[in-house]
Amino acid sequence: MKIKIILNLILVTTLLTSCSNKKIVYKSFDDYPVANTNLWLNYTKDATEFKIWSPTADEVQLHLYKEGFGGEPKATHNMKIDKEGVWKLKLAGDYKGTYYTYQVKIDNKLLPETQGIYAQAVGINGTRAMVVDLKTTNPEGWESDKGPKVNTPNEAIIYEAHVRDLSVHPESGIQMKGKYLGLAEKGTKSPDGFSTGLDHIKEMGITHVHLLPTCDFISVDEANLDTPQYNWGYDPFNYNVPEGSYATDPNNGEVRIREFKQMVKAFHDNNIGIVLDVVFNHTALYENSVFNLEVPGYYYRHWEDGTPSNASACGNEIASDREMMRKYIIETVSYWAKEYHVDGFRFDLMAILDIETMNAVSKALKNINPNIIIYGEGWSPGDSPYSWKKRAFKFNINQTPDVSAFSDEIRDGLKGSWNNPEGPGFVSGGKGMEESVKMGIVGCIQHPQVDNSKVNASNAPWTTNPWQSIVYASCHDNHTLYDKLKISRPNATDDELKAMDKLANAVVLTSQGISFIHAGSEMLRTKQGIENSYKSPDSINQIDWNWKSTHHDVVEYYKHLIQLRKAHPTFRMKTGDDVRNNLEFKTYENGLISYQISNHANGDNWKNIYVIYNARPEVVNYKLPGKWTLGVVGDEFEVNKPIEGTVNIPAISMLIAYQE
Repeated sequence: MKIKIILNLILVTTLLTSCSNKKIVYKSFDDYPVANTNLWLNYTKDATEFKIWSPTADEVQLHLYKEGFGGEPKATHNMKIDKEGVWKLKLAGDYKGTYYTYQVKIDNKLLPETQGIYAQAVGINGTRAMVVDLKTTNPEGWESDKGPKVNTPNEAIIYEAHVRDLSVHPESGIQMKGKYLGLAEKGTKSPDGFSTGLDHIKEMGITHVHLLPTCDFISVDEANLDTPQYNWGYDPFNYNVPEGSYATDPNNGEVRIREFKQMVKAFHDNNIGIVLDVVFNHTALYENSVFNLEVPGYYYRHWEDGTPSNASACGNEIASDREMMRKYIIETVSYWAKEYHVDGFRFDLMAILDIETMNAVSKALKNINPNIIIYGEGWSPGDSPYSWKKRAFKFNINQTPDVSAFSDEIRDGLKGSWNNPEGPGFVSGGKGMEESVKMGIVGCIQHPQVDNSKVNASNAPWTTNPWQSIVYASCHDNHTLYDKLKISRPNATDDELKAMDKLANAVVLTSQGISFIHAGSEMLRTKQGIENSYKSPDSINQIDWNWKSTHHDVVEYYKHLIQLRKAHPTFRMKTGDDVRNNLEFKTYENGLISYQISNHANGDNWKNIYVIYNARPEVVNYKLPGKWTLGVVGDEFEVNKPIEGTVNIPAISMLIAYQE
């Protein structure tokens, strides 16, 4: 075979081809062969075929183990190069339950063993893959299992939670604390008799639970779970395997799969969807990551001098635009959608991923399940060698028409800037926040009454349709809503802080985008002022279910808000034109925003709806044009009282009136 010589070499790699011992010299990673074949393990009772893509390898070994950790291989086999850089080996017999690793040799150097990027089951701490018969992990009734129907994404009311946080408190009433199965328990109650866990979520009217990363991550030692450990999980290790510390037995590769499915089914049985938080912007390891132990360097972006780029601020950055990385991301989310029946994906630091990949992801997922919702963070903390014009920034969301992104405009507008803990927002007495809140209310579309020059975080609309915006006041990042309000308003009374919390999410749940609630906000959740609790102990992160009785009035307020949103499609219009044609702001001045939605918008049984947010610390006497019926005022819902002329809006509260 003739050696192709290329000038101006960026990178030199070699490949031992199937038909020759000569080397091919490649100019760059983009010249690597693309494997169009299926790279997943192929198991049957009669034989198992192992596959790995490693075009630069001189040879690849397959090691077979009896256990998931420790001990020597019971057998080692040399794999054979097939085509397009794929190495294969088919072994006759039933290998179910056998653990295995691959080991790649490049330039006569054996790299450390790897479980492979397509591992579907692993042993403890995920360093060895396991041959699994996935059909045997399905719970009863799995074949007919399905999640909730979603006509437009802003029908979803998302509740963001962590597996441990929901269940681990000593008085949660949940037996399997910190486990997938704990979230599947029914009938659990707090000491005061209030529902907890799954029953609480159902009682609230939540449609989707967004779980912080539950793919296998590296920061928790599964071999020492008796030692207190905690992490959010944004340090991915095995992308196609559930995290083992949330399983009852992380030693057995099948257990975490089966229990994850049981959790999903429990939520589906209650018509609640599961959204997975996925981290395709960086990996926990770089030098010895599963990606670099197969094809060194290929799966990551680098600067011209060869150093890893770091737009993630986590030490490395995945190259989503490379063909085999794009293939992997698409196949991974598709796998979770098919095998685990998940109902949505939240992409961490989505702006590091490229637009083409995100569109391919959404197309693949919608083909599997048209009810799937897809959203992510439309920003990145660092610079990248890959052009921002090609990346999935929120400002490029019009190029990813089936994808939504978080609105930091309304988040910071409501409670104050994330990077200034002492700074207040609209609900807490901050000045000049009205335009940012208004932009969030309309779902970040172009609206003639929003002055974009006065909006924080952006100076232009960025969605085509309102559901492309995730509307929220708080999430796992930064302070909880209650803590932020308390820090920014240290002299506020408890009643004032409570009113601010309620008003913040009253705005969220009556805005046009996708409603997103941080778990526990409905109980004034606190993390004792800790801003970044990603590895803080349970005592900081857990939901104390006693809060539900202490702040039961707040819980009830949130419940009524959710019922209101579900009952009135006017709060979830489908298109930008719908919003522009039907929503008109009436008042927007310091601490006061009002608007009217008209014309039975989106098929609502109310013809006209008047919404007023009063963030002022005093009652506002507001003049209403014409005759209305009072629907909501302060803590009262379904008031159904005729009003005309002026109406009093309590301090720091919402009022809704309607005409039928």
